[in-house]
Amino acid sequence: MNEIIKKDNDYKKWISEVSRRFKSSQIKAAIKANDEMIRFYWSLGHDMDEKKVTYSWGSHFYAQISADLKKELPDVKSFSPRNLLYMHQFYRLFPITQQLVSQNDIDNEIFMIPWGHIVQIINKCKDDQERALFYIHKTIENNWSRAVLLNFLDTDLYERQGKVLFVTLHAS
Repeated sequence: MNEIIKKDNDYKKWISEVSRRFKSSQIKAAIKANDEMIRFYWSLGHDMDEKKVTYSWGSHFYAQISADLKKELPDVKSFSPRNLLYMHQFYRLFPITQQLVSQNDIDNEIFMIPWGHIVQIINKCKDDQERALFYIHKTIENNWSRAVLLNFLDTDLYERQGKVLFVTLHAS
């Protein structure tokens, strides 16, 4: 009976379909997990922004938070002082996501790319939100790897191609 099933084309198609659906689910799960982590990093950046003002911590602000979080979460590698600084800068670059642009899809774009991409955008765009949004949008639209993104950041695609076009598209 097993040999008959293995030769049945409908059965083979069904197995292929199950495999495709499984792989699709894995990709969707990874995207959702990334989205949640990026949202967490943004919210931690928000928290640090408030704490830095409230407690007037000096230059050891990120090192102290890093040390304390490592005590609480010893197996987690995300809380280096440098990464905490990036989380804070990420929040400061996009402080109130609901007011970024009236379109909800743009609002959510900042959470759709990997953290390594966001770090590169922060490094190159500093506090220029419009420029950062341009690169985030292009990364999503073209499915850029980090290397491709870095190349376009280094060659300043925003100035060469997109500044006028991007501003025009998002102003309407």
